[in-house]
Amino acid sequence: MKKFWVLFILFVLPLVFYIFLSEGIYKYSNLPILTENVSNIDKLETNNLATFSNKLTVVCFPGKNSNNSKTGLFNLNEVIYKRYYQKPFFQIVALFPRENKEDYKKVIEQLGLYTNLKNWHFIFTSSDSIQKIYQSFKVPYSLNKMGYSSNAFIIDKKLRLRGRKDDEDAVNGKLYGYNMNSVAVLKNKMRDDIAIIYYQLKKSAEKKLRNKNNK
Repeated sequence: MKKFWVLFILFVLPLVFYIFLSEGIYKYSNLPILTENVSNIDKLETNNLATFSNKLTVVCFPGKNSNNSKTGLFNLNEVIYKRYYQKPFFQIVALFPRENKEDYKKVIEQLGLYTNLKNWHFIFTSSDSIQKIYQSFKVPYSLNKMGYSSNAFIIDKKLRLRGRKDDEDAVNGKLYGYNMNSVAVLKNKMRDDIAIIYYQLKKSAEKKLRNKNNK
């Protein structure tokens, strides 16, 4: 009997643990696609060189009031950007009304005091263009009259809006955007969801390499 339990502990338990872990990884390694074919930013009427294509992008809409959006921008910078900015493909794009460029200069300078802003893109364009980009996300809420949203959004390399379909705090379980005024949401939801996309990218690259080697 003693030998049985020794064998059980040595061989069966690790197998059970592996199966449990694999199922857990599978469950949490697929971040749903909520919208396909969002509008790209490379055609905006500006000198902007940024694009959503082949990038993993966090997008935000700070609107016309820099005081209202400053907290969210700093939260994004501290919780999300500083964790991922050295990862391949990662960027944050902030779309501002062009008439408020002077208002945001100080905010951007403050962001850059202790941060390398190389993968931040601050784009100033028309309010109409911002609305068109936002509307292409097909989320069930609108920018306010100042062109502002408290949410930041994840756009993957194929111009698809990613989020959750089973979020316990969202209406009907669908989480389209992440409240950038909440450090808890950014830390416990957005950061984890970006990690899932990187996990998917890693697994996809490994699969392609295996297929190439097997040819």
